[in-house]
Amino acid sequence: MVAPQPHVDFRSITKSFGDVEVIPTLDLSIEKGEFIVLVGPSGCGKTTTLRMLAGLESVSGGTICIAGQDVTHMRPGQRNCAMVFQNYALYPHMSVRDNIGYAMKVHGSPKAEIEARVNEAAAVLGLEPYLDRKPKNLSGGQRQRVAIGRALVRKPEVFLFDEPLSNLDAKLRVEMRTEIKLLQRRLGTTTVYVTHDQVEAMTMADRVVVMNNGVIEQVAAPITLYEEPANRFVANFIGSPAMSFFDVATREGAVLLGDQRLPLPRDTADRLGSRDQIVMGIRPEHMDGGDHPVPLTFECRTLEPLGGHTLVLGTLEGQKIVAQVQPRFAAEPGRPCTVQADLRQAHFFDPETGLRL
Repeated sequence: MVAPQPHVDFRSITKSFGDVEVIPTLDLSIEKGEFIVLVGPSGCGKTTTLRMLAGLESVSGGTICIAGQDVTHMRPGQRNCAMVFQNYALYPHMSVRDNIGYAMKVHGSPKAEIEARVNEAAAVLGLEPYLDRKPKNLSGGQRQRVAIGRALVRKPEVFLFDEPLSNLDAKLRVEMRTEIKLLQRRLGTTTVYVTHDQVEAMTMADRVVVMNNGVIEQVAAPITLYEEPANRFVANFIGSPAMSFFDVATREGAVLLGDQRLPLPRDTADRLGSRDQIVMGIRPEHMDGGDHPVPLTFECRTLEPLGGHTLVLGTLEGQKIVAQVQPRFAAEPGRPCTVQADLRQAHFFDPETGLRL
């Protein structure tokens, strides 16, 4: 039986700006109906990758296919992709109705079809009361819905989102990411979404693509990235607050961290053996008990009470540590405190390659 073709396929894509290579070689296959999020620090190549898919940037090498068709050298309007930009890109002199239907009008669609599609999109996005308003009379969230509506009426093969929530306040970002995810599930349209916010990536994606310096570090479901990061970069990038890392050694079934001896679970100890140098990573939320709790003492520098829990920020052997503990955890800045680190949840990395062991 022949395996189905990916709906979107990047094959050995490269991109250079003059002598500067920003995407060395990128391969990525996206299935029909998937919600894929490209995430990574600023300058990692995620937006350039999205723009190459849209046809707004040319590729330096390789092939891009959508629905089995080679679109590598097609103009943007021929690719049947709809893009939602960071700044919404609405026409200020047009009403919401005209903004949403503009692309169809330019393509010569019949007036009745435009009206039907605009009304359908407005109903889906809750924009019916605002169809005759201008963008300046809308809130940020409403403008974002208009930008999505403009993409929606085209019934594209692929939705493309370029950091669409970055201009919204924190509360509205949470609401809009939920709305976008529910809308995508309802429509079943293949979606590629770019963000630098790993919380957005984790909460919205079917699969997350973690990028660094133009290279894909790992592609996986959000929970897999969290539980099984491929390397130290992914482990550090995914999770908020970030994972704490320590240079340690392993001896006789235990981690040696300064003058502290931390017994490991037997299977972890057997897997790692004895090593003079290894990097241990542990997430803040895994320092308050668990399946294999071990006392871990460090100097508290400050406390951050957050209601449901408290963050203790400190140092241990010259390395920063963040522990998430109970709200009334007993700790004082400038004094030692002890948490219960769950070494069942600890991650270990090769200090030279950064790969997970």
